[in-house]
Amino acid sequence: MSRTIVRTDKWPLQPSPEVRLHLLATVDEYRAYCKALSYVVMGHWPELVAATSFCAATEQLIHRTRKNPSPKYLYFEKRFYKFPSYLRRAAIEFVKGQVSSYLTRYRQWQSGVRQPREAKPPVFNVDAGCYPVLYKGQLVKFDAHLLRAWIKVWNGSDWVWAEVSITSKRQRHLIGSIKSPSLVISKKHCHLAVPFGIVPPKWETDVVCAVDVGINTLATASIVRPDGTVLARQFMHPASDIDRRDKQARIIRRKARKTQRLHRGFAKMPYRKGKGINANIAQQVSRQIVNFALEYGASTIVFEDLKGWRPKGGKRRSTLKQKFHGWLHRRLVTLTEQKFQEEGGKTEYVYARGTSSWAFDGSGQVQRSKTQYELATFASGKQYSCDLSASYNIAARYLADKLKLTRRKDGQVAKGKSSCATPRMPVTLSHLWDWEAADERTAS
Repeated sequence: MSRTIVRTDKWPLQPSPEVRLHLLATVDEYRAYCKALSYVVMGHWPELVAATSFCAATEQLIHRTRKNPSPKYLYFEKRFYKFPSYLRRAAIEFVKGQVSSYLTRYRQWQSGVRQPREAKPPVFNVDAGCYPVLYKGQLVKFDAHLLRAWIKVWNGSDWVWAEVSITSKRQRHLIGSIKSPSLVISKKHCHLAVPFGIVPPKWETDVVCAVDVGINTLATASIVRPDGTVLARQFMHPASDIDRRDKQARIIRRKARKTQRLHRGFAKMPYRKGKGINANIAQQVSRQIVNFALEYGASTIVFEDLKGWRPKGGKRRSTLKQKFHGWLHRRLVTLTEQKFQEEGGKTEYVYARGTSSWAFDGSGQVQRSKTQYELATFASGKQYSCDLSASYNIAARYLADKLKLTRRKDGQVAKGKSSCATPRMPVTLSHLWDWEAADERTAS
């Protein structure tokens, strides 16, 4: 049975002024209910956790039924008129998680797990900015073409159905099953956060897409087969967007030179713009990587394992450290992995050291140009793109490990059991060529 993954889309709504007021009132009513419920759950936590059903045990304390004519807390019946049962159960689940999180953090503080050491105990926040979950068919309904939605709202005196228009959608509703959305609304924005259950297709090939993420060129991808054949290569570097982001960095530097002491909220607007541009770049380039891999039938995308790596800054008054702060490695890798997972592909990681410093043709270590750092000179005198060579080596390391051509996890070729005074040469694309040629000689 295939594993279902959940992805959430944002569906903007366009309610009338009257319906908008009702939607805001609905969120306020739900938050008031969660706040009152928090005190009940906190006071009865041990018995509620021990109960067979947490939701049923909580409802027995607050909700009157024929089998439960005298609940302990009559406040909910008097204060919240005809509160929908599905909304009540959504509130119970939310408050359960909220209280559980607080108690866990408080126990950690009591046991001495504190950062910093003199940290005060955590405070339970009953005024959580939560949004109601709308169960399908009970609290929200859609038309056949998903152009309109009917939401059960609180108009101040009763719970009624209100019609709103859906202004835009993505394509996940065509491939996944719609689950219960959440109503997210403020004075400026209004949308449904719609989760989808997606079952990725099962497929696998021996072709891989290796990606080198860098500073000078954002992403360099290559399609490689197990025999070392390079089917395609592509450079992904949205220069205009990166220039716009770097412009915001220059504005921040100019402001910093004129400020003796950087205060909280310093250069807030340029930081916000730069962050937004970076987020857009990551979305666009991650989609290009996935489309490139799918175009050539690659079922695996391979990256360098740089999680947790912290770059060093450049020389004094250098902008290199600021460039590394805007580096998109983790965000780009995460978005690529999520997008490719929906297509049924997988993402793998290899040991990073040596992929750029060794030539893919096996000629040895390369010399990087001081004026054009992405340009590498091989021992043979040939000049080549260092990022492209690195992408070949990334693919070779993964394929060598997958084909069990080497047992070393650090990317080096194991030449024997004895120790070696000099570092052994790491796996490069040329090793796939050698192993393929050896197989052909053995077969003949």
